[in-house]
Amino acid sequence: MEMLLTPAFWSALLAIIVIDLVLAGDNALVIGMAARNLPAHQQKKAIIWGTVGAVVIRAAATLAVVWLLKIPGLLLVGGLMLIWIAMKLLVQQDGHESVKAGSSLGSAIWTIVVADAVMGLDNVIAVAGAAHGSFLLVVLGLVISVPVMVWGSTLVLKLMERYPAVIYIGSAVLAYTAGSMITSEPFIKTFFVQYPALKWVLIAVIVVGVLLIGRMKDQAQKRVAEQS
Repeated sequence: MEMLLTPAFWSALLAIIVIDLVLAGDNALVIGMAARNLPAHQQKKAIIWGTVGAVVIRAAATLAVVWLLKIPGLLLVGGLMLIWIAMKLLVQQDGHESVKAGSSLGSAIWTIVVADAVMGLDNVIAVAGAAHGSFLLVVLGLVISVPVMVWGSTLVLKLMERYPAVIYIGSAVLAYTAGSMITSEPFIKTFFVQYPALKWVLIAVIVVGVLLIGRMKDQAQKRVAEQS
C-alpha cells in the first residue's frame, strides 16, 4: 500500500496512461476494420471476444517482457527499440492496408487477435518499460487500455487529428521512458548513480532528438507525397 502513495508510482501510471492513449487508439481502429463486414448483431460480439483474446495475449506478453527486461543488457535493447517506436509515432504512416475484414464471426475475432498481437508490440515494450518491474502497474495499464481499444478509437484518433500536440506529448513520454530504461541498465547504472546530472542530460537529449528527428522525417515524407 505504501507504494501507492509514492510520486514514482503515480508518475509511472501517468506515463502508462499516455502511452495507452497514443498507441492503443491505433489498435482500436484495426478492431473496427476487422469487424466492419459482419452483420450488426455480430459486430459487438467480434469486438468483445476479439478484444478479450487480444488482452490475454497482451497481458502474457507484457508480463513476459517485464521479466525479460531483468536480464542484463535487455533494458538497453528495449530502450533503443522504444526510441525507434517514439520516432515512428511522429511519422504519418498508414499501415492498415493488410487488415482484412472478417467474413465470419470466427475469422473477425482471429483477425483482431493476430493484428493486435503484431501491432501491440510497441505498446507491450513501452508499458513494460514504464512499469519498472511492477506487475501492479502492468495490470492497471491493461485495465486502462481495454476501454480505449474497445470504445475510444474514434475519440483518440479525432483528438490526434485536431490537436497534433497530443502525438508529440505521447512521443516525448515514450522517449523519456526509453531514456529511463537505458540509464537503468545494470551495466551502466552505477555510472549514472555517481553522476545523476548526466542521467537527466542523456534523457533530455533523447527526448529532444526523437522529437526533432521525427518531425524532420515526417515533413520530408509529406514533401515526397506532395511531389508524387
